[in-house]
Amino acid sequence: MRMYDVIANKKQGRALTGEEIRFFVEGFTKAEIPDYQASALLMAICLQGMDAEETAALTDAMLHSGDVADLSSIPGVKVDKHSTGGVGDKTSLIIGPITASCGVPVAKMSGRGLGHTGGTIDKLESIPGLRTEIDPESFKAIVRETGIAIIGQSGDIAPADKKLYALRDVTATIDSVPLIASSIMSKKLAAGSDAILLDVKTGSGAFMKTLEGSIELAKAMVSIGVRSGRRVMALITDMDTPLGSAIGNALEVQEVVDTLRGNGPADLEGVCIELASYMLLLAGAAEDAAKCKTLARNAISSGSAYGKLLDMCRAQGGDESVLRDGFTKAEVQSLYTAAAGGYITHMDAELCGMASLALGAGRARKEDSIDYSAGILLLKKTGDRVDAGEPLAQLHTSSQAKLEEAGKILTSAIAIGEAPPPPAKPIYAVVTHDKVEMM
Repeated sequence: MRMYDVIANKKQGRALTGEEIRFFVEGFTKAEIPDYQASALLMAICLQGMDAEETAALTDAMLHSGDVADLSSIPGVKVDKHSTGGVGDKTSLIIGPITASCGVPVAKMSGRGLGHTGGTIDKLESIPGLRTEIDPESFKAIVRETGIAIIGQSGDIAPADKKLYALRDVTATIDSVPLIASSIMSKKLAAGSDAILLDVKTGSGAFMKTLEGSIELAKAMVSIGVRSGRRVMALITDMDTPLGSAIGNALEVQEVVDTLRGNGPADLEGVCIELASYMLLLAGAAEDAAKCKTLARNAISSGSAYGKLLDMCRAQGGDESVLRDGFTKAEVQSLYTAAAGGYITHMDAELCGMASLALGAGRARKEDSIDYSAGILLLKKTGDRVDAGEPLAQLHTSSQAKLEEAGKILTSAIAIGEAPPPPAKPIYAVVTHDKVEMM
């Protein structure tokens, strides 16, 4: 078989065979296929697309290019959750403890943030002493003992995806649904859980900006999961406005604590109850979503979900006192105020994330360091009435010099008009293997 022929077949719009796809993935992973030929095939895929069978074959080839976790020593149905990324998205740290406190084990591998989106591992590492690099056997032991552990990607999970993503990043081949879906699902399937809930964001702060694109991606990923014998479903959730009030690592973990104590922002708590209920449904904790939603609410009101967060923190070596007493605040705190009165008609989530990045809360490059105390507390959200000079946000940073740039970005992010905008939907749709249910 020749790589030239594989490229030619896809360029002409033909479906690739499983054998051709495995030949490409294995050869590229072993450096037997050069970057220029891999780039040519990636571009052909972007232009010609892939059908469901091709996408599943690509996922399977990347999945088996490295380690595949074996979680069989953990009793029960293991449930994972993946978010396509957003601003203020700390949901994993809320729904994981909720789900685990209901008796469903959560063995989760998460990633770091890059650019305007935050990463779950960065948020966790704002807790002093908490370890996210844990060997597989210790990871499984923690889940067996506490019901939950969240760690960084361990071992050699889907190395083909790492190499292909690096190449896609510099060849304008990121925006392809089959390539995105196979990239995400190869890692999720390799992580070993029995069931996967996908949180597919849509809006200005999401990777997929339109509802149609988000549904297309969700359907592709659910199809891959079902073909692989897993229980998979997806929720399409709003990311046109930052989720909750906190943007930035320690600030977001504090908001996680507040939410698990029953004092979190209504939009964040509402989305987390929905997500947790579908995780519980996938695990068979109750026979329908309504009963699972009641379980999730009771986990918060009883304090058991908050207790489970403390258990996880303790098991992973973290200083749980910050979860009880609060985090050390940033050295510099400054109010950002409204230039005019009216209603906040739009709050661009991506730009809010970029403002937090400017304050030191994220990284523009993988090697950048993070100021865990930096970020933004939103005092007003889309739809709120404000007066000129009224505080809209509180900026947290280690350097006074960073305030000016962050303020300029926020000015571009927040639009104020005379009339309130129509209310946004927190959940747009539920996607299963056989239907899309609009909410």
